[in-house]
Amino acid sequence: MSGVKNKVGYAKDWLQFKLGDLIDFKGGSQPPRFTFIFSPKEGYVRLLQIRDYKSDKYATYIPISLAKNSCSPDDIMIGRYGPPIFQILKGLSGAYNVALIKAQPNDKLNNTYGYYFLKQDKLLEFVEKLSQRSSGQTGIDLQELKNYPFPLPPTFAEQSAIATTLSDADALITSLEKLIAKKRNIKQGAMQKLLKPRKSWEVKSLGEVSDLTSSKRIFENEYVKNGIPFYRGKEISLLNKNKRIGEEYFISEQRYNEIKNVFGAPKKDEILITAVGTLGNVYLIPDNSKFYFKDGNLIWLRNIRNILPAFLEIQINWLKDEIINNAIGSSQKALTIVVLNKQSVAYPNSISEQQAIISILKDMDSDILTLESKLEKYRQIKSGMMQNLLTGKIRLI
Repeated sequence: MSGVKNKVGYAKDWLQFKLGDLIDFKGGSQPPRFTFIFSPKEGYVRLLQIRDYKSDKYATYIPISLAKNSCSPDDIMIGRYGPPIFQILKGLSGAYNVALIKAQPNDKLNNTYGYYFLKQDKLLEFVEKLSQRSSGQTGIDLQELKNYPFPLPPTFAEQSAIATTLSDADALITSLEKLIAKKRNIKQGAMQKLLKPRKSWEVKSLGEVSDLTSSKRIFENEYVKNGIPFYRGKEISLLNKNKRIGEEYFISEQRYNEIKNVFGAPKKDEILITAVGTLGNVYLIPDNSKFYFKDGNLIWLRNIRNILPAFLEIQINWLKDEIINNAIGSSQKALTIVVLNKQSVAYPNSISEQQAIISILKDMDSDILTLESKLEKYRQIKSGMMQNLLTGKIRLI
């Protein structure tokens, strides 16, 4: 293998190429729309678009005679346009349209190694910056991409070993993703059975089982660098999904106490529902930690009665689609106290029956959350493996 030895950031014996030295790029074609059909048929082939790598919902087929460019499941495909730009894809066969580019490694480069090199975050950042420099440019600058440095291990065998290791990591991640999807489907089936109202159940409106209100208005000039956390709909949505909040906002302890003394403050076992933007996310407040929240963005359920707060949280989550359908507004939908006051919820008269349902579903949630945490850990490990293996910091041969 020819090449110049790399000096910075990679193992000393690695050879320095440019991406265009190792990969050829072949764009797709766009047959006329009148030739499209939407079910498989003899003499036709699937026309792949970027969206097809996520779903078969919009599968499209064209006559084989119009299939100028084709790909196999092992071929590396690049999403040419965004958002998001520069998606690295594989796994499907057919013809492909102008939004996709096939990346074809030459005999110096292991195909799977090339796939993982293209999937690196730093390469994505490079492509995104190029796209942002040109006004109106949302596609990939292929010429600049071809000039991107591409150091390689000195032997093809080492490339293959790295590719196999990363493929094994991906297989583990994929198997865990499938298990999580299966667990979610099982939970969905359990909810359909457990939450179906029975004759003995009560059906009440949210306004009958709780007091719905909003918060005291807080202005941006009242934010401080440190103090009592102040949440908007975005932060509540993250807390709802047990995700970490990034940038945080605060109000002063003095302002918090002023509001609390007049209007009260959120506390354990009360509920917040996102009302603007992302609608219908439910947050059951887990403890009495101090925080406040943005008016209008969130609706506050207080003084919950006759129904356990945890059961009400489950029911609101279960009815989320129905609740969102009742949102008002034309350009931007929003939930209001008036709308939610009328929303019906069903629940067992027996508190012990409510608790039993909560326990079953919470156990399922805990199982899924454990698997999701493991999945996130595996993804982080794989990311670290890519950083180390694709630079020669860790050698397998």
